[in-house]
This record gives sequence, structure tokens and C-alpha cells, in this order.
Amino acid sequence: MKLKIYLSLLLLACLGSSLVRADEHPKREFRGAWIHTVGQSRYREMDRDSMQRYFNQMLDSLQHIGINAVIFQVRPTADAFYPSQLEPWSKYLTGKQGEAPNPLWDPLQYLIEQCHVRNMELHAWLNPYRVGTVSSEPLAPSHIYYKHPEWFVQYGKQLYFDPGLPECREFIGKVVDDIVTRYDVDAIHMDDYFYPYPIAGSEFPDDNSYARYGNGLERGDWRRENVNLLIKELSGIIKTRKPWVRFGISPFGIYRNQKSDPDGSATNGLQNYDQLYADVLLWTRNGWVDYMLPQLYWEIGHKAACVETLIYWWNNHANGRHLYIGQDVVRTMNATDVNPIYTQLNHKMQLSRYLDHVGGNCFWPGYSLLENYKGIADDLRNYYHAVPALIPAYTFIDSEAPDEVKGLKARWTPDGYELQWKRKDTKDEMQKQIYFCVYRFTPSEKINLYDTSHLVTVTRDTRYRLPYVRGTREYVYVVTAVDRMHNESDGKSKKVKL
Repeated sequence: MKLKIYLSLLLLACLGSSLVRADEHPKREFRGAWIHTVGQSRYREMDRDSMQRYFNQMLDSLQHIGINAVIFQVRPTADAFYPSQLEPWSKYLTGKQGEAPNPLWDPLQYLIEQCHVRNMELHAWLNPYRVGTVSSEPLAPSHIYYKHPEWFVQYGKQLYFDPGLPECREFIGKVVDDIVTRYDVDAIHMDDYFYPYPIAGSEFPDDNSYARYGNGLERGDWRRENVNLLIKELSGIIKTRKPWVRFGISPFGIYRNQKSDPDGSATNGLQNYDQLYADVLLWTRNGWVDYMLPQLYWEIGHKAACVETLIYWWNNHANGRHLYIGQDVVRTMNATDVNPIYTQLNHKMQLSRYLDHVGGNCFWPGYSLLENYKGIADDLRNYYHAVPALIPAYTFIDSEAPDEVKGLKARWTPDGYELQWKRKDTKDEMQKQIYFCVYRFTPSEKINLYDTSHLVTVTRDTRYRLPYVRGTREYVYVVTAVDRMHNESDGKSKKVKL
């Protein structure tokens, strides 16, 4: 059915249709933005107050255009945007690795609190193996490198943890455990930097660890197993510590080409499996990751890696995990679609919404959304994200919906006429009421919580200011509660005259 809908919409696109219609808004959709810190100079130029203002403005802007998940890079080069006993303060935060912000404060904690106030998720983005983008740059005296230089290798101009050493996996696990234990993050996120992108004519220098731990495996299989072990161990750490925290990966967009594997995609590019030693499909098949977010940064029609081809391929290989699509803002907005007066944004949004196993999009880089590159923020706010969306429910983690809200009533307050309710307390983290949906219907309309045109707000508050005019028109408001896994409760209704 969805394929038929998609084909009809594609026909409309060929005839000149430029926008997804307002009544096509999905109720559930991951709407993410990557905010990277590696290579950024903006943060080190800010003091605490100016950085907090910047974060507030950034989150307000992202919320305004409908983003519901911020993927923020908190560990760019084995350093931290938060106080850590394991790794030094990031040079991208203060300008010098190991130098604490003055006055001392915690940017990660601040971001979590501010995201949650706006009912946005915060996914803590870590790069697992990368230590330095340029090996000649000094590391802080407290860096783990000086305690265990034998853990590290240089490849090209960059410094890396050696993925072949169990000690490195154990240390990275401690970093993840530290974040999950101390912070109310919604997810741990890792990108495509596993074994590094290959340098022509240069082999990754892991002869010593291979000789010690190879156990007769072919080197490529051994490298893949090293990364597999890391992902499996991190998944175990996260789920043991806080089962509700998700684990997501954003791999390079091509798993394997058909010329390497009959089950691969009809593409001709670098491969996760063969060059980055990331067997990402194994991770979803084994349930080690909760969502996959492939970086499909090319254009529809790209000769080596057509995005339409790849979206279909990933849709067919979701393996029961959540699947979101990574879009490159600049390339999407620069590329023309079947009708050359339009960009490819609409075509990509149609694909992501009408394929069965695709649950949303994430935009790279988030800064281009903030800059409204070629009007993308306007398009998202006015069309594609014009209606709020819940993040797809992670029912394979927990499928039990929370209880209904309590004490729903309408009353006058000094701030105006409000709808108010109470959370139902529980010690079960999976059943906690995290945020609420407010719907509005006329008395003659059937209550249909799947119709997004009736969803007026999604909030973490337990109140909603009603649009009172003269008290002559009657409406039915319905409030539901949503838990950490985005399961939605039954609704509690209240008739009001506005």
C-alpha cells in the first residue's frame, strides 16, 4: 500500500508537485540534527554565559523548525565537553585540551536540561577511536596516551586507539559507562569513524596487535571482529546500566556494493564492510544497536551512489531496528529534482515517509539548518515539520504504554485559561510519563489520535494555555502521556468552551 502511495506521489512530482501536502504529516518521525564540535572554533571563543545563550538560541531555532532530537558531539577526539575523570576537557571547548572552562560548568548537563525543557532528545555523540586530527597537536598531560602510549597508532597525520587491543575497548567502554551513569542522555551515538578511511598506498599499522591477537584469522575478518566486539560490549554496558538509553550508529552510506556481495546495493563506492571493517548489518541482526542512521549524503541520480537506490536498499535491510536517513543539507538543497526548479528535499522526504521501515531523517550539519541554507529551515517549518511529531516508539525495548494522566481539568490562572493535569508517579523508569500530547476536536468529530491535524502541542509541562476567545465554542481536548520509549497512553478528555 505504501509503495502504491509513493509511486503516485512520485508521479505528481514528475508533473510538477513541489511539496508534501499538510495532511500527509506522519504522527511519528525522527527529526534529527547533527551538531559537530570537531574542527569548530566558535565554542572556544565563548565564555560560559555567551555559550549558554548560543545553546539556547540554537535549540530554540531547531525546535522552531520541528527538530525533536539533537545529536551533539561530546567526545570529538578522545576529549570531553563535560567534566571527566577519564579524559581531558576538549580543546574545541576551551581552545586548549585539558583546560577547564572558567568559571567551571558542565556543557553536556546544560544541553540535556535545555533539550528536555523543549521536549527534544539529546543523543551524546562519541567518536570511538579517533584521538587527534593532527598528530603533531599536543595532548593534555592527563591524556590516557601518556599512561599507555602502547595503545595508540598513527595513521597518516592522525592518532588512533588501536582497535585490535582489548585494553582500548575496555577504556572506551568506561567512557560510555561514565556518560550513561552520570547523565540523563537519551542515546549514545557513534558515527562512521571505526577503522579509519583508507589512505592510498598506506596500510593501517596494526601488525603488532594482529600478531598478538589475530588467532589465525584473515586480517580483514579480524578487524571486523574487533569492531563487532566493541559494539557488542558497549551495547551490554548501556543496557545493563540504563535499559532505556538507546544505542545508535550512523555508518557510511554503503554497506557493500553488488560487485562484492550479491546482496549489496547497486552502487560503486567505498564499503563499510570491506574498507571500514564495520559489519553494520550484523549489529542490527544481533540487536546490538537500536537505530541505524546511514549517511546518505549523495544526490538522487548520483552515478556511483544514487540516494534513491540506497534508501530502498536500507529499507529492505532494517532487520527490525529503527532506521533513519542522514541527509547532507548543502548537497540536498543544491541538487535539482525531476522538475529542475525544485531541490531534491521534497523527493527525499517522500521516500523517507512512504517506505515501510524508514522512520525519519537527520540533517548534516545542523549548523546549515541554523543558517537556513537555501531556505531549508523555512521549508521544514512551513511544510514538512508543520505538525509536531513523536519519535517512533522503541517497542522492541519496551512496548507497555504508561498510565493515563490524572486530574485533567480546565481552570483560570493569572496566566490565562489553562488545561492542567498531573503525572502519575511510578518507580518504573520505563513507565514514567516523560512528556504529553494535547489534541483538540470539535464535539461532532470522532476522537482519532492518529490524525495529526488534531495534535496541537507536545510538551513536558503539565499545563497548556487554552486559546480562549469569548467562551461560545465548545471543544474536546484529549491529553495523553508518553514514556521514555515513546509509547503513548490512552487519552483523558475534557470538554471546554473557548
